[in-house]
Amino acid sequence: MNVQDSALTALSCLLTTPMVMGRLQTAFVTFCGVIDMATPPQTDLPPGYADWLNQLKKDIVHARQRAALAVNAELVGLYARIGREILARQETQGWGAKVIDRLAHDLKDAFPDMRGWSSRNLKYMAFFAQHCPNGLIGQQPAAQLPWFHIVTLLTKLENSEEREWYALQTAQQGWSRTTLEVNIKNRLHHRQGAAITNFADRLPTPDSALAQETLKDPYLFDFLGLGDDTQEREIENGLIRHITRFLLELGSGFAFVGRQVRLEVAGDEFFIDLLFYHTRLKRYVVVELKAVAFKPEHAGQLNFYLSAVDAQIKAEDDKPTIGLLLCKQQNRLVAEYALSGIAKPIGVAEYQLIRDLPETLGHCLPSIAAIEAELATEAESMGDCEKAGTGSTASNI
Repeated sequence: MNVQDSALTALSCLLTTPMVMGRLQTAFVTFCGVIDMATPPQTDLPPGYADWLNQLKKDIVHARQRAALAVNAELVGLYARIGREILARQETQGWGAKVIDRLAHDLKDAFPDMRGWSSRNLKYMAFFAQHCPNGLIGQQPAAQLPWFHIVTLLTKLENSEEREWYALQTAQQGWSRTTLEVNIKNRLHHRQGAAITNFADRLPTPDSALAQETLKDPYLFDFLGLGDDTQEREIENGLIRHITRFLLELGSGFAFVGRQVRLEVAGDEFFIDLLFYHTRLKRYVVVELKAVAFKPEHAGQLNFYLSAVDAQIKAEDDKPTIGLLLCKQQNRLVAEYALSGIAKPIGVAEYQLIRDLPETLGHCLPSIAAIEAELATEAESMGDCEKAGTGSTASNI
């Protein structure tokens, strides 16, 4: 008997021992049980079972959401009460930072499994109680937002109207804290709904208001890292490479359909720069890029594209397509005149490849005139030095 036969014989003896056989049987039964648990029983389902199951799933999801909102509301209410008590003791007993630090330490010891008892967060609670004594951010209940969303609104915004606007948008759009911070930084409140459009004249009242609110002016494309002299195709390529950032800048509801979408009309080919579908508006959105200042003929070209999309791509239950013309620069009056004679709903907005300097920083930097004057002064000084040097050399000769 060779070595291989000896090994097989030994393995066979081992597998047939009572202990090993018992463990294999247990493992097999367990494995079958897992399969049985993972695979639903194959029985004839009664009529309507699938619809009932889907409704149960929705009810469970909604119940979980309501439970989460209730827990969050209770937490925000607790923080507000703690903040009011801190304010009261600071006013009546002169509590300082050291007392807050001691309170944070004692609360951490008492509730080691809970987060939120840092000195900084306790100060946020007092700040919240001071600025929202009735638990409202403007007219919006603060308890509908997560705590650190509230902290972001209070610490990054001073204007109460802006706080209320961002609180409402956060609740409606379900923004994460990061998205909220980005939108505050990018001054979304001042850009949202600011595009020039003819929506009020071309769309029904409810649709026109929603469509107007969907568009911005300007659009910020500084994440592309491109210069102001970039051509249209380079911008388009950059937007596709950064499609996630582009969709975030466009706003909620936009779904990317394609780029350079081909249209054929009477044997001629035409290509749309970017095509989107807006899930809330229930309509296609054609986006055209122009790396130049707005011209009236741009609106005519986009009007033609919208007609072609409505005829060739739009489904019967889709609403009429709208267009967004993104230009390097636009004159509002020229754009208004151009759109007044256009049959299709179109919006015109600028895009920015390079972010404008913050106003405070802009005041700290010298103007172009000041820089030119300084350069002129230096040039004159250098000229005087050269003349003096030339004269000295001549006299020495």
